[in-house]
Amino acid sequence: MTLRRAALTALPLLALGGCAAFQADDVGTEEDDGGGGAVTVFASFYPLEYLAGQIGGDRVEVSSLTPPGADPHSVELAPRTVADLGEADLAVVLSGFQPAVDEALSVTGVPVFDAGEHTELLTTEETGHDHSHDDDHEHGHAEGTLDPHFWLDPERLADVATALADELTERDPDGADTYRANADRLLTDLEDLDEELAAGLASCQGDTIVVAHEAYGYLTSEHGLQQEGLSGIDPEAEPSPARLAEIADVVAEHDVDTIFVETLLSPAVSEALAEDLGLQTAVLDPLENQQDESADYLDVMRANLGALQEALGCAA
Repeated sequence: MTLRRAALTALPLLALGGCAAFQADDVGTEEDDGGGGAVTVFASFYPLEYLAGQIGGDRVEVSSLTPPGADPHSVELAPRTVADLGEADLAVVLSGFQPAVDEALSVTGVPVFDAGEHTELLTTEETGHDHSHDDDHEHGHAEGTLDPHFWLDPERLADVATALADELTERDPDGADTYRANADRLLTDLEDLDEELAAGLASCQGDTIVVAHEAYGYLTSEHGLQQEGLSGIDPEAEPSPARLAEIADVVAEHDVDTIFVETLLSPAVSEALAEDLGLQTAVLDPLENQQDESADYLDVMRANLGALQEALGCAA
């Protein structure tokens, strides 16, 4: 896939425009070129924090509304955090993904950049989510609901990066050259990653992965793979005994030898099932939060690629 980069050529002209008050370290990729005070940005969770930091460089002070190690789905915001959010220049969010963030935005009046408005979100059916096996209807995920996990497709993340560069340029025109250069570099990195994923998953013995919850549809659907989750798209939904029996059938039918666990979810159910079925477990990270400060989005996505290649028997 070729990432869409044409919007950057006209970037200067465009105006498209945690549980406690966790303050992320400033992230910079370009020297400040003499503008005024830094643009203050609150990002709601890690992939958006990553974009803001990479594109904004030293011109932007980025804070996260989701503290390290916290599950972004269930994050709660302290009153002080909400007050700080209201003083920011911009909130970078994904509407509908974090109820507490949506509620805070409704009362702060902070300018909002909604990532979901700048790329194509797929429905849960399009990303391979089977509603027959979970209780997502009870958790507000009706059929046809948009799958929020777009960042696992580098091309869609690049769409949002381009739009965010435009948004930052609108708010800080003096930083246009910085935002252009940083975004251009990031798009190149995402294009390279996209090509690595396509090549690395092009020839695999298997085509089905078993995961803790079905967060990986944007990744699997782009590469001819199928995800089967113990739980559906809601990570808090407990798998039923019937679903665990279905997973056993999937394992047998597709010769699966690995159950993937996650960094933010308890692996207890997955590990117990793997032991019962004689399978191994491995980590597949949905990148909803950063677990290791030394491993950024690109590093984790490449680690995910390696885990998938090992589990599916993909040609090197």
